[in-house]
Amino acid sequence: MLVIVAPGQGAQTPGFLSSWLELPGVDDRLQRWSAVAGLDLVRFGTEGTEEEIKDTAVAQPLLVAAGLLTARALFGDEAEARKLVGAVAGHSVGEITAAACAGVLDAHDALTFVRERSLAMADAAALTPTGMAALLGGDPELVAAKLAEHGLTAANNNGGGQIVAAGTLDQLAALRADPPAGSRVIPLKVAGAFHTEHMAPGVERLAKLAPSLKVADPQVAYVSNRDGEVVDSGAEVLARLVSQVSNPVRWDLCMETLQQLGATAVIELAPAGTLTGLVKRNLKGVATLALKAPADLDKARALVEEHGGQERLG
Repeated sequence: MLVIVAPGQGAQTPGFLSSWLELPGVDDRLQRWSAVAGLDLVRFGTEGTEEEIKDTAVAQPLLVAAGLLTARALFGDEAEARKLVGAVAGHSVGEITAAACAGVLDAHDALTFVRERSLAMADAAALTPTGMAALLGGDPELVAAKLAEHGLTAANNNGGGQIVAAGTLDQLAALRADPPAGSRVIPLKVAGAFHTEHMAPGVERLAKLAPSLKVADPQVAYVSNRDGEVVDSGAEVLARLVSQVSNPVRWDLCMETLQQLGATAVIELAPAGTLTGLVKRNLKGVATLALKAPADLDKARALVEEHGGQERLG
């Protein structure tokens, strides 16, 4: 069974869309989507500096646009793609890409939603200096206790002993000075404490936008960050996307569900690499491919041919 996954914020790197602009029609598509997203996706995806594309208001629309255009490059016809893909999942903002891939939102509404999400989260982040840091290794109970001691939230559980802590910059500095035993603390290139109570104002803004969007039920199994469950209602997917900005991301549970569904291959949409790395460590025996550039398309298509169209659950 073939699974398509979409990465979250922090996966972007300067110039990562440059090679994709060489494909026919990609420039025109990105120009149209730029009008919806309210920013120049072509410039930011090819010439944007590391600091520019770290900006939440830029990074999130850029990530969703990148995922959608690489999915189209891989499959071409969206209806045919949904016959081949058994399940989709995304990490954080990647859930919007996944929702579009599953047919819950069209590209226009996905970009409309991510534009408002990015602006809402950037505004919420500006209220208090906050950030995130990854913790690698360490006993889970000791890690949880140390986060609580410093007033931090476990905003992401990525499986394999990787927890992402979120909170104020002062709290994160205290964690770096006093980490859990056996853990390594790595600051992340994000501009706020996403998936915590610091993002509550963003939930209110997205709740106001949601009724204006047209949704359909997923046409493939959609695995949710909230609890790793398969959600078969488009309205429920949208409701979860709204609340997700202040809820922890349980990617560990998503991977457990993909394993239970019978995943045999996982292709990660651009800017790829983060999620396939986690899948390799946690789902032994599952084939993976990071679709980073057009040069990867032939290998991706071979994987689709081998694993696509399998009977799926959920």
